[in-house]
Amino acid sequence: MSDIPTPTAPGTPVRLSDAAIRRRMLREFWFYFSQNRGAVVGLAVFLLLVLIAVFAGLIAPHDPIVQYRDALLVPPAWEEGGQSAYLLGTDAVGRDMLSRLIFGAQYSLFIGIVVVSIALVGGIIIGLLAGFFGGWVDSVIMRVMDVILAFPSLLLALVLVAVLGPGLTNAMIAIAIVYQPHFARLARAAVMSEMKREYVTAARVAGAGNLRLMFKTILPNCLAPLIVQATLSFSSAVLDSAALGFLGMGAQPPAPEWGTMLAEAREFILRAWWVVTFPGLAILISVLAINLMGDGLRDALDPKLKRS
Repeated sequence: MSDIPTPTAPGTPVRLSDAAIRRRMLREFWFYFSQNRGAVVGLAVFLLLVLIAVFAGLIAPHDPIVQYRDALLVPPAWEEGGQSAYLLGTDAVGRDMLSRLIFGAQYSLFIGIVVVSIALVGGIIIGLLAGFFGGWVDSVIMRVMDVILAFPSLLLALVLVAVLGPGLTNAMIAIAIVYQPHFARLARAAVMSEMKREYVTAARVAGAGNLRLMFKTILPNCLAPLIVQATLSFSSAVLDSAALGFLGMGAQPPAPEWGTMLAEAREFILRAWWVVTFPGLAILISVLAINLMGDGLRDALDPKLKRS
């Protein structure tokens, strides 16, 4: 009889393990995320894009830089004059369009990850300092952020790249600097809201230092809106990098970056539609998918939008 567990008295709270709490939060997150069908489609397309980028070397039928001089401006395989060896045709110097689009996914993901990482880390640190200390620190930081936000993002990125010099690395740094104020303002607002909570006061009374309060106590509770902003900034980074590449200030030829591919194809837009259409579609689909995924993340992570 002693082996029979004693039933819990009614009304007694049941303590869940950390793993059970995490599983419950994950199920709740997926429930709200999956309510948005567009977000699920966007996630599927984004995962497909990641797989294409990771396995580009295995999927691509040709080297994206090799020029086939006997196959200049070959139309897609289903068009008259097309060849099965070049499913989406070739460009003006005989490079396979499909292979260049596949390797272009690597550039887009790399640019998005680097830009968002730099902007997110820098914005969080700046926003934490401004929201936590307030006073003149907050005023100085926010005025600098306001000055940056006063300029159109693409124009400011162009000026920065012109100063730093054209190239993919400088373009990523410029775009990250332009996006930093968005994260800083969001982090500042979240920190100022959390500073009024009782758990922050309790941690301060318990003797927690400023660094511990900022990074261990307050920051984890401010991450939800920052994650949503990071997702939306990812798509904007892909779009802006393509714009800089199109203007000749981003990735330089012969790199198979989608914006650079559009720039190289400008003079053939009327007589070779495929060299312009396919890179444009790649940018459109990837940006749309990431934006849809960001909408789903906002629905799942923003408590104000959750339905009871």
